[in-house]
Amino acid sequence: MAAALSRALKLPGKKCSELGEYDPLTQADSEDDSEEDDLVLNYPHNGLGRGNCTAASASELRGGRTGRPVADEDGADEEEEEDKWRERLPGKIRQEKVEKGLQYWSQREPNRDGAVEDGGDPGASGGPGLGVCTCDDPDGSKAKVRGAMRAAFFLVPLVCVMMLVLLCAFLVPCQQGELDQRPQWEKDLGDHMGGVTPPPLALWDVNNDSAEDVLIGVTQKSNNTHLSSSVGNNKEHSVLALSAVSGEILWRRVFREPVDFIQCGLQYEAQPSPLPAGGAALRAFPHSAIPLSGLRDAANGPVCLLSGSAHLTAVNGTTGRKLWSVAPGKIVSQAISVPDLQGDTVPDLLIATLPADQVSDLSLLLLSGLNGTKLGNPVTFNLTNFNQTGKLVGPLLHETQLGAYYILFGLGTVEAVSLRDIYTQATGKTHISPSLRLKDPGWEKLRKNNNSSLIHISSGKAQVEFLLPLVADLCNNHNRLDPVSNLNSSRSDWVLVCGSSKLSVLSEKDAHTEWTLSLSAIHGRPAPGQFNDDRIPDLLIQKSGAPRMRKIQVVDGATGRSLWETEFICPRLDLEGSSVMTTSGQSAFLFWAGDPVRPQKNLTKTTVAMGTAPAMPVIRKLFMLHPAYPTILLELVSTTDTILTAAVSYQEQQKDASYITVSSRPTSGLGLGSRVVKSMSLRAAIAAGQIVRLGESNTAGGPVRPGVFEINKFFRRLTFKEH
Repeated sequence: MAAALSRALKLPGKKCSELGEYDPLTQADSEDDSEEDDLVLNYPHNGLGRGNCTAASASELRGGRTGRPVADEDGADEEEEEDKWRERLPGKIRQEKVEKGLQYWSQREPNRDGAVEDGGDPGASGGPGLGVCTCDDPDGSKAKVRGAMRAAFFLVPLVCVMMLVLLCAFLVPCQQGELDQRPQWEKDLGDHMGGVTPPPLALWDVNNDSAEDVLIGVTQKSNNTHLSSSVGNNKEHSVLALSAVSGEILWRRVFREPVDFIQCGLQYEAQPSPLPAGGAALRAFPHSAIPLSGLRDAANGPVCLLSGSAHLTAVNGTTGRKLWSVAPGKIVSQAISVPDLQGDTVPDLLIATLPADQVSDLSLLLLSGLNGTKLGNPVTFNLTNFNQTGKLVGPLLHETQLGAYYILFGLGTVEAVSLRDIYTQATGKTHISPSLRLKDPGWEKLRKNNNSSLIHISSGKAQVEFLLPLVADLCNNHNRLDPVSNLNSSRSDWVLVCGSSKLSVLSEKDAHTEWTLSLSAIHGRPAPGQFNDDRIPDLLIQKSGAPRMRKIQVVDGATGRSLWETEFICPRLDLEGSSVMTTSGQSAFLFWAGDPVRPQKNLTKTTVAMGTAPAMPVIRKLFMLHPAYPTILLELVSTTDTILTAAVSYQEQQKDASYITVSSRPTSGLGLGSRVVKSMSLRAAIAAGQIVRLGESNTAGGPVRPGVFEINKFFRRLTFKEH
């Protein structure tokens, strides 16, 4: 009777997952009546009839009444009552209700599967257990698989994109990021004692950051009393290497004399590697004056030549460490690179010096590119018959179409001499390298005197002021020693400026004059560049005009006719122009001037000459001219400093160029001016530039005046490249 009453009240000895209670009255006989316990339904106290993991409640089967199950009052016939329950609860209905309860709780509390407490049995096979859900759920498993697949489809692309972004961020080098910022900097080098003389300047990548650094010579007041007393003055001469990215000083080297020329690009990479140890190096190069450490240092970086009036010094461009130094005599020219003459795989050098006997006019001296030692004796020339009192021209190396090498030089004239003859006279050797054995018959016919080794190139009585190869953008690399620059310049035609009033172009085939143009006084070297589309470099020249005026003109390199010209107010500035090659194949020309002269009514040239010209301006402006818009100038920058020299440096990866200037800025010191080096990105300057229109008109039938938007769009899309 007690067992029946206990079963009617609650489950014996079992803990429901929802109630969490035990029946103390039936705990003892729960094991004996395990089979009957399976048939007794559990009624939760919280009123959730379908909400637990057991079978359906009796209240649902008997009219939906909640509470305890109705038992027979006498309770004697326990087996009949159980038979009635079985009849009213068919197996199929019971199974469906159990499955619905299991599905409901499997969705809400999946962690309850398989939980058994106090060692209770999970229930009989095929029947519901107490507190445990053992029914199979294939639909639930499929839902889990579908959810996992959806999460995978979302997370996998997201993770791939994140990894790609991080990979690209880490692959971009830091130095490249600095160059993308288009560096612009200004470096004040302090007071300079050289007046307004243009300092020596060279561009070369010495720290291997893909940007051409700046090498400049300076002369300052010395603070070293020992050095001042030893040289007899208070000046200190040095060469600085400045970073192209930030302008910081990479190295500094002090000299006892002013440096006149700075050249870089001498190649030592062909040095045999590994270098021989001990005395093997000296046996391989018996004339070498460089120690083994110096040879290794030279092979690990670019080599720069620093020429003074009496000394020629080679330094490692990366560190500034001296490699070798020679005193060949009075040096009057920069060095040129010639083919290897002694078989050490390093190009050799040639310089012009004044003869020691003071009888001859000029000497050409061959030096070893490896260690600077003299290759034989100086070869002297007497140029009395050719007006030796003129300006020194050259020397320049020229390679003919047959592969023969000639040296161009002169004093007010242009002469040519075979490199083979120079080497033979200097060394007395008849055995020469294959590169020197050739002579060009076309050039040999130009020799008027068979007893002389000189070949006369220039003609006319006017003295030659400038001789330069007709190569676009050459004005920025005429002081380089690398093979590429030498190859471009040694196979081209020449630009010849005679008497500051005559401009000619000579053919490299036979020194024939292609064309000649008579002009007023020309200021500075012409700047070759591509203005039209004939692939022949044109010339930007500056010449004198009316008083206090200067005319800028572009001359066709093929015919000598004028392609473009404009007159400007002259700000007393004598500075060479520059050309910058663009990716379209045309050049952008850069020059310094004042404001362009505007056409004025009722103002004749006579009144201008009588003193009605505008006052001398203080501001100097840098203009850019592009052939696509000949009536438009772009004013890039203006300054009151005196510009001494300028050069263009390229950033090939950014398709940009930097315009580097060296200027003199007045200071409070007596007779002193501060040297200022400035680097400016051309693309950044173009973005901030101002448009200047030249003589445009909107008359009927005339060209359409370009709009501001069109002009800005064109110039801002300009990209630059190295020729």
